[in-house]
Amino acid sequence: MNNIVRIDSINAVHEWAGYGKPEHPLITVIDFTKVKNTNKLKGQTFTLELYLISMKKMPDKEALFHGRKYCDFKDGTLCFMSPGHIITIDEEENTPEEGWGLYFHPNLIQRTNLNKQITNYSFFSYNIYEALHVSDKEKSILNSIVEKIKDEYSSHIDQHSQTLIISNLELLLNYCDRFYTRQFLTRFNSNHDVVKKFNQFLNEYFNSDKIKTQGLPSVKECAYYMNYSTNYLSDLLKKETGKTTLEHIHYYVIDIAKSMLLSSNKTVQEISYDLGFEYTNQFSRLFKKETRMSPIKYRNTS
Repeated sequence: MNNIVRIDSINAVHEWAGYGKPEHPLITVIDFTKVKNTNKLKGQTFTLELYLISMKKMPDKEALFHGRKYCDFKDGTLCFMSPGHIITIDEEENTPEEGWGLYFHPNLIQRTNLNKQITNYSFFSYNIYEALHVSDKEKSILNSIVEKIKDEYSSHIDQHSQTLIISNLELLLNYCDRFYTRQFLTRFNSNHDVVKKFNQFLNEYFNSDKIKTQGLPSVKECAYYMNYSTNYLSDLLKKETGKTTLEHIHYYVIDIAKSMLLSSNKTVQEISYDLGFEYTNQFSRLFKKETRMSPIKYRNTS
């Protein structure tokens, strides 16, 4: 088994790709058709300590794996990775990749507003098989912004360079955010099935012994069952229903609690236990947050 190679700088990216000295220490764009030593890279595993936005198009199949998940890039697709991701190059792939990768170091945005906003771009935490599929028009828009970034760091660097690079990077991310929203909206039937499956999962969970033995289902557990990353599932549900995964869980448990308060003589403590809460005050706080009244008041006024 090959050792895992740590890529934690733009210099390391260029060494990996067989490129020369980088033109900027904190950001670069790699043309995948110009990557050298591809045979040497096959089967190699890397841990990436940088942000990566990649646009790829493969004639047949893609050679990139994320964990154990395989991603088909034959239709021109965008993937996003945040520091800490692991990449493995397929040993059997012989077709050169088409596309580009924009790598930037966290230090690039450290003292900028983008550093505060980067977590809002939740697609950096999506799994690689939850990639963004873009149209030719969308690809053209993104390619033009990447070219502006490349031109900026390749030209004479002055006092305006940092601002222009960051502003174009933000523009790129905002367009990606827009295109992801379009993707969620245009996959209505598929997304509707996801919502249906998620509701079935909650129904089965709350009607099993798990609710008493394990407590409320976590967002992570829901995502694992649905075979999505936590952020992707929450974003999909938010676009489809207006509620995130956690909000769905809370809505579901409060709906059951309302029914139990009105149709049984159980105490609030007993109901909270039946619904998986370790402490009654946790249940009461959540109930009041969602309904603006305590469980006792709800029972007495309904």
